[in-house]
Formats: sequence, structure tokens, C-alpha cells
Amino acid sequence: MSDTIELIRRQVADLHRELVRYRLVVWTAGNVSARVPGEDLLVIKPSGVAYDELTPRNMILCDLDGNVVEGDHAPSSDTAAHAHVYRHRPDVGGVVHTHSTYASAWAARGEAVPCVLTAMADEFGAEIPVGPFALIGDDSIGRGIVETLDGHRSPAVLMRNHGVFTIGKDAEAAVKAAVMCEDVARTVHLARQLGEVQPLPADDIDRLNFRYRNVYGQRPAAQ
Repeated sequence: MSDTIELIRRQVADLHRELVRYRLVVWTAGNVSARVPGEDLLVIKPSGVAYDELTPRNMILCDLDGNVVEGDHAPSSDTAAHAHVYRHRPDVGGVVHTHSTYASAWAARGEAVPCVLTAMADEFGAEIPVGPFALIGDDSIGRGIVETLDGHRSPAVLMRNHGVFTIGKDAEAAVKAAVMCEDVARTVHLARQLGEVQPLPADDIDRLNFRYRNVYGQRPAAQ
């Protein structure tokens, strides 16, 4: 089990660099976490530590109540939210939080990003919804994430007046969703400056999403 935890620590530390690379975070804001497969444990970024200083060694191991199991720092202030998601969504293996500029602007307005692009239909399968406002410090944000995404295809939610949370089968998938969320939030914002945007028909969204999940990309060779 220790080897698995060390692998997850390295993966989570490395994925934080992707948040910086895609300009989804500033200063020490934002975080990535990953579930430890087969265990009631998660690995998450330490609170308030600069991205340049993040290493596998200073990632924090917590239980699914948000309690520190191993680590020399306090965990992210969003740990309770991440832990709540893992407790209530066993299909989720990774959670990401960012304050990326354009997506957070939609969150500040309390407005969902409408599904007006094929890239949105592919990745999100719907609009990117808005979750309720909640204060940081307990699992209120986590409850809002779970409730908003219940029965929704989107792996991203805009928490009102706060920012973006994304989920995925693993931490890498959750980071990808955060990158894509900011990209489409920016594009749709720019499109609206030019005039009214037209949501895609529901049937087309369904077809595009199915193709993306079942046809697009490489597939294992037939045995």
C-alpha cells in the first residue's frame, strides 16, 4: 500500500504543475486531490504552499473525513469539500478546484455556461451548471458539488461567487475537465460579446457526447 500512496503523491504533485501551465491558478489558490484506490484515503495539496515548492513529499494523506493521516503540513482548506465528494461519489477518483478567470466570472454572475460548442458537448455533455454559494471550512461546498452534479453529465460545476470544481475517474481526468472548463468559458464569453449564442439541440449533444466517449481517440487492438 505504501508504494501506491507514493505513486499517488507523485501524480498529485505533478498535476499541480498543469494548473500553473494552463494559467488556472494564481499564487497558492487551487488544489488537486486523488483518491487512493481501494482505501478510504485521499492525497491533497498542503494549504498555502507555493506551487514551486510542491513535492510528492509534502502532499498530505487524509482519510475521507478530512483528517490528516500523514503529512507535516495542514491540508488544503478545501479538504472537507473534496472528502465529501469522495464519500458520496465512489465513481470519482480525482477532484480539482480552481479560480480560473473566465469560468469564475460566470460563477460570479451565478450563470451556467450554455452548451453552444461541440467541444462542450464532447467533454461536458450539457451546460456547465452553477452550484450554490457556500463558505469554506466544512463540507458545505462538497454537498453543493454532489447535489448539483447528481444526474448531470458535466464533470464541472461553477460554485456561485467562488470558482470551479471538477471531478473525474482519476485526478488527471479532473484536471483535464478544469482546463476544458476554462477554455469553453472563455470562448462562450467572447461569443456573447458578438451577439446571442444558440445552444446545441439536445439530440446533437447526446450524439456528440456518445461519439466522444465511445469512438474518439485510440482503442485497444482487437484480440
